[in-house]
Amino acid sequence: MQIISADERLREVRGAKVLIVGPTGVGKTTLLRSFDPARTLFVDVEAGDLAVIDLPVPTIRLDDWPTARDLACRIGGPNKSFPPTACYSQAHYEAIGGALENLDRFDTLFIDSLTAISRLSFRWAEAQPLGQSDQILSSRPSPSFSVAAIQR
Repeated sequence: MQIISADERLREVRGAKVLIVGPTGVGKTTLLRSFDPARTLFVDVEAGDLAVIDLPVPTIRLDDWPTARDLACRIGGPNKSFPPTACYSQAHYEAIGGALENLDRFDTLFIDSLTAISRLSFRWAEAQPLGQSDQILSSRPSPSFSVAAIQR
Protein backbone atom coordinates (compact mmCIF):
# COMPACT_ATOMS: atom_id res chain seq x y z
CA MET A 1 0.00 0.00 0.00
CA GLN A 2 1.34 3.41 -0.94
CA ILE A 3 0.51 6.68 0.79
CA ILE A 4 0.31 9.59 -1.62
CA SER A 5 0.56 13.23 -0.67
CA ALA A 6 -2.33 15.65 -0.97
CA ASP A 7 -0.48 17.42 -3.79
CA GLU A 8 -0.12 14.15 -5.73
CA ARG A 9 -3.79 13.34 -5.22
CA LEU A 10 -4.86 16.80 -6.40
CA ARG A 11 -2.71 16.51 -9.57
CA GLU A 12 -4.45 13.30 -10.64
CA VAL A 13 -6.38 13.59 -13.89
CA ARG A 14 -10.09 13.17 -13.22
CA GLY A 15 -13.13 12.91 -15.39
CA ALA A 16 -16.78 12.01 -15.38
CA LYS A 17 -18.22 8.57 -15.98
CA VAL A 18 -21.58 8.79 -17.68
CA LEU A 19 -24.05 5.95 -18.28
CA ILE A 20 -26.72 6.43 -20.92
CA VAL A 21 -29.72 4.13 -20.64
CA GLY A 22 -32.69 3.79 -22.94
CA PRO A 23 -34.69 1.46 -25.16
CA THR A 24 -33.43 0.23 -28.52
CA GLY A 25 -33.55 2.90 -31.22
CA VAL A 26 -33.75 5.93 -28.94
CA GLY A 27 -30.42 7.33 -30.17
CA LYS A 28 -27.84 6.28 -27.60
CA THR A 29 -25.19 5.42 -30.20
CA THR A 30 -25.96 8.63 -32.09
CA LEU A 31 -24.67 10.55 -29.04
CA LEU A 32 -21.19 9.53 -30.21
CA ARG A 33 -21.54 12.37 -32.75
CA SER A 34 -21.45 14.92 -29.90
CA PHE A 35 -17.82 14.05 -29.05
CA ASP A 36 -14.66 15.12 -30.89
CA PRO A 37 -13.87 12.14 -33.18
CA ALA A 38 -10.13 12.80 -32.95
CA ARG A 39 -10.24 12.53 -29.13
CA THR A 40 -12.77 9.67 -28.80
CA LEU A 41 -12.23 5.91 -28.91
CA PHE A 42 -15.36 3.99 -29.90
CA VAL A 43 -15.57 0.43 -28.54
CA ASP A 44 -18.21 -1.29 -30.66
CA VAL A 45 -19.45 -4.51 -29.13
CA GLU A 46 -22.86 -4.71 -30.79
CA ALA A 47 -21.70 -4.10 -34.39
CA GLY A 48 -24.56 -1.63 -34.31
CA ASP A 49 -22.73 1.40 -35.59
CA LEU A 50 -25.12 2.15 -38.46
CA ALA A 51 -26.08 5.48 -36.84
CA VAL A 52 -22.44 6.59 -36.91
CA ILE A 53 -21.10 4.63 -39.90
CA ASP A 54 -19.93 7.87 -41.57
CA LEU A 55 -18.21 9.21 -38.42
CA PRO A 56 -14.39 9.10 -38.73
CA VAL A 57 -13.75 7.84 -35.19
CA PRO A 58 -11.10 5.29 -34.13
CA THR A 59 -12.93 2.05 -33.35
CA ILE A 60 -12.20 -1.22 -31.62
CA ARG A 61 -14.66 -4.05 -32.31
CA LEU A 62 -15.05 -6.77 -29.70
CA ASP A 63 -16.79 -10.10 -30.16
CA ASP A 64 -15.51 -12.26 -27.30
CA TRP A 65 -15.01 -11.94 -23.55
CA PRO A 66 -11.24 -12.61 -23.31
CA THR A 67 -10.58 -9.75 -25.75
CA ALA A 68 -12.96 -7.44 -23.84
CA ARG A 69 -11.29 -8.38 -20.55
CA ASP A 70 -7.81 -7.74 -21.99
CA LEU A 71 -8.90 -4.38 -23.41
CA ALA A 72 -10.25 -3.35 -19.99
CA CYS A 73 -6.88 -4.23 -18.44
CA ARG A 74 -4.94 -2.37 -21.16
CA ILE A 75 -7.09 0.75 -20.64
CA GLY A 76 -7.48 0.64 -16.85
CA GLY A 77 -4.06 -0.73 -16.01
CA PRO A 78 -3.15 -3.54 -13.64
CA ASN A 79 -4.32 -4.03 -10.09
CA LYS A 80 -1.00 -4.44 -8.32
CA SER A 81 -2.66 -6.11 -5.33
CA PHE A 82 -3.78 -9.10 -7.45
CA PRO A 83 -1.63 -12.25 -7.47
CA PRO A 84 0.31 -12.90 -10.71
CA THR A 85 -2.07 -15.69 -11.77
CA ALA A 86 -5.16 -13.42 -11.65
CA CYS A 87 -6.74 -11.48 -14.49
CA TYR A 88 -5.98 -7.75 -14.25
CA SER A 89 -2.73 -8.48 -12.34
CA GLN A 90 0.60 -6.90 -13.26
CA ALA A 91 1.61 -10.19 -14.97
CA HIS A 92 -1.62 -10.23 -17.00
CA TYR A 93 -1.12 -6.58 -17.98
CA GLU A 94 2.43 -7.26 -19.18
CA ALA A 95 1.45 -10.47 -20.99
CA ILE A 96 -1.18 -8.66 -23.09
CA GLY A 97 1.17 -5.87 -24.11
CA GLY A 98 0.72 -3.24 -21.40
CA ALA A 99 -1.08 0.03 -22.01
CA LEU A 100 -3.12 0.40 -25.17
CA GLU A 101 -1.07 2.18 -27.81
CA ASN A 102 -1.81 5.92 -28.12
CA LEU A 103 -4.31 5.79 -25.25
CA ASP A 104 -3.25 9.25 -24.10
CA ARG A 105 -4.69 10.84 -27.26
CA PHE A 106 -8.26 10.00 -26.19
CA ASP A 107 -10.36 12.08 -23.81
CA THR A 108 -13.47 9.93 -24.24
CA LEU A 109 -14.06 6.21 -24.27
CA PHE A 110 -17.48 5.42 -25.74
CA ILE A 111 -18.58 1.81 -25.20
CA ASP A 112 -21.59 0.46 -27.07
CA SER A 113 -22.83 -1.41 -25.15
CA LEU A 114 -22.28 -2.53 -21.60
CA THR A 115 -25.18 -4.95 -22.04
CA ALA A 116 -23.39 -6.68 -24.91
CA ILE A 117 -20.12 -6.91 -22.95
CA SER A 118 -22.03 -8.40 -20.00
CA ARG A 119 -23.54 -11.01 -22.29
CA LEU A 120 -20.07 -11.90 -23.62
CA SER A 121 -18.89 -12.32 -20.03
CA PHE A 122 -21.82 -14.52 -19.00
CA ARG A 123 -21.57 -16.65 -22.15
CA TRP A 124 -17.85 -17.19 -21.53
CA ALA A 125 -18.42 -17.99 -17.82
CA GLU A 126 -21.13 -20.53 -18.64
CA ALA A 127 -18.68 -22.40 -20.88
CA GLN A 128 -16.18 -22.82 -18.04
CA PRO A 129 -16.09 -26.14 -16.14
CA LEU A 130 -17.47 -24.58 -12.93
CA GLY A 131 -19.75 -22.13 -14.74
CA GLN A 132 -22.94 -24.15 -14.42
CA SER A 133 -25.62 -23.42 -11.85
CA ASP A 134 -28.73 -25.23 -10.68
CA GLN A 135 -30.53 -21.92 -10.43
CA ILE A 136 -32.71 -20.71 -13.27
CA LEU A 137 -31.82 -17.29 -14.62
CA SER A 138 -34.53 -14.80 -15.44
CA SER A 139 -35.49 -14.70 -19.09
CA ARG A 140 -36.40 -11.00 -18.94
CA PRO A 141 -34.44 -9.07 -21.56
CA SER A 142 -31.99 -6.55 -20.22
CA PRO A 143 -32.10 -2.94 -21.44
CA SER A 144 -29.58 -1.77 -24.00
CA PHE A 145 -27.31 1.02 -22.91
CA SER A 146 -24.07 2.72 -23.77
CA VAL A 147 -21.35 4.22 -21.65
CA ALA A 148 -19.33 7.33 -22.35
CA ALA A 149 -16.53 7.83 -19.85
CA ILE A 150 -14.95 11.25 -20.00
CA GLN A 151 -11.32 10.65 -19.20
CA ARG A 152 -10.11 14.26 -18.85
